[in-house]
Amino acid sequence: MKRSSGRILTTHIGSLPRPKDLWALIDAKDRDQPYDSAALDSQLKDAVITIVRKQAEVGIDIPSDGEQSKASFTNYVRERLSGLEGINKEPFPGPPAKFPGYDEAMRRRSNLGARLGTMPLNTGPLGWKNKVELETDVANFQMALQGLKFEEAFMPAVSVGQVFFMVPTKYYASDREYVYALADVLRDEYKAIVDAGFVVQVDSPDFVMMRNRQCWNRTWGEYRTSIELRVEALNHALAGIREDRVRFHVCWGNFEGPHHNDVPLRDVVDLMLKVKAQAYSIEGANPRHAHEWQIWEDVRFPEGKILIPGVIDTVTTFVEHPE
Repeated sequence: MKRSSGRILTTHIGSLPRPKDLWALIDAKDRDQPYDSAALDSQLKDAVITIVRKQAEVGIDIPSDGEQSKASFTNYVRERLSGLEGINKEPFPGPPAKFPGYDEAMRRRSNLGARLGTMPLNTGPLGWKNKVELETDVANFQMALQGLKFEEAFMPAVSVGQVFFMVPTKYYASDREYVYALADVLRDEYKAIVDAGFVVQVDSPDFVMMRNRQCWNRTWGEYRTSIELRVEALNHALAGIREDRVRFHVCWGNFEGPHHNDVPLRDVVDLMLKVKAQAYSIEGANPRHAHEWQIWEDVRFPEGKILIPGVIDTVTTFVEHPE
């Protein structure tokens, strides 16, 4: 990633709003409902051009394509990878709700039940079945950037751990076998983005969120071991890609909720810094995590690395952290 000696460069997390008509087509595609593929291609191209120009107009130095083609920053792999043909009907395990009435209200509001039919499940060997969508995303972004001046540009891609988090396996015999299989296929996406001249942002909410999902009843030591495995597999996927072409994004989810049991950054920052990236993008501007800039008074940030403080969760349902 580029540095500026004279000013602070501006960027963002990656995903930006989709036009209403485009979203209707993407949503239909994601739900396996009929849609006009020609209209989707045309509107997608226009949407990327529009969202990139808007970023230029407001002064963003390092823009993205806004992930305009994706219904979800995780589930898009279902359209691109083989072995994900199963349906995961119970994708959100976790501890008993602390605020059951609130949780149920949020579930109804988000219409989560209607979404469960599109959550994938790994039922066979992983591989690529459709690289056209990846190639289209790259081409649309390259075209949209033409004639505009930016420091550089980035494209988000799902992390190995995030797919492991959201897409359980019924095929692979162990967690290690599964995450390394994911690493071997996702490497192609990371490399394609970098080879196109962009920085790849690896999105990894799983890094902290799995603690309150699949791992809610495991010991803290077991959870750290799980993170270590996911970092190891991700670094395997990033092998051969220069660190200055990688930024690693960690967040606690952009869902409305109390976030009272979010994992403190201090407890996992050492593992985060083991990811082979030059930049680390960390959600921070919300009532639960706004104090965590203070950890850098004690934790030595590696020489030559870049910290990207992020704003993502600004809703008022957070339980404030005591600090």
